[in-house]
Amino acid sequence: MLTQKQHDQLDWEKTAGMIPAVVQHAVSGEVLMLGYMNQQALAETEKTGKVTFFSRTKQRLWTKGESSGNFLNVVSITPDCDNDSLLVLANPIGPTCHTGTSSCFSPTTSDWTFLYQLEELLASRKNADPDTSYTAKLYASGTKRIAQKVGEEGVETALAATVNDREELTNEASDLMYHLLVLLQDQDLNLSTVINRLRERHAKA
Repeated sequence: MLTQKQHDQLDWEKTAGMIPAVVQHAVSGEVLMLGYMNQQALAETEKTGKVTFFSRTKQRLWTKGESSGNFLNVVSITPDCDNDSLLVLANPIGPTCHTGTSSCFSPTTSDWTFLYQLEELLASRKNADPDTSYTAKLYASGTKRIAQKVGEEGVETALAATVNDREELTNEASDLMYHLLVLLQDQDLNLSTVINRLRERHAKA
């Protein structure tokens, strides 16, 4: 949440008491929505850990998800360099938009957002009927077979690079990424776990 210094530096006068807050998915990076916070809304957000705005139509504090249950659980809040807007990283519970989409700005999808959505899809196939998809069949084949596929695709990716075949390298790297994501899901891990480990190593470098 904001430090006391950050609170003191927020320019409420410049924004007429209503600071715009951009909410972004803490994992995928997808921009979920834009709302406005007055000082009371910001205080409520920090107190409850759920994104709360001041509704200009209802003229009251409004917690996103208060009626639908699709809350936005706050991970961090950061002011911009001019202290007149906020970036809120949050983990959504269900779709953010009232239309049922993940973002109020759908259907735009960044590369990282797609990768997150793919990971979510692969996770949903863990207990599916093996006859319904290749992914479900992989899970059913067991960890040893999935790990073997990662090894095979890793070798094929390396071989494609050694002969400078960019098209084949792209295809094999895609296969490798897919099977690696399946293996991580099989072990109840996700890509965020790997990224955090890389972040830790980078900090020590």
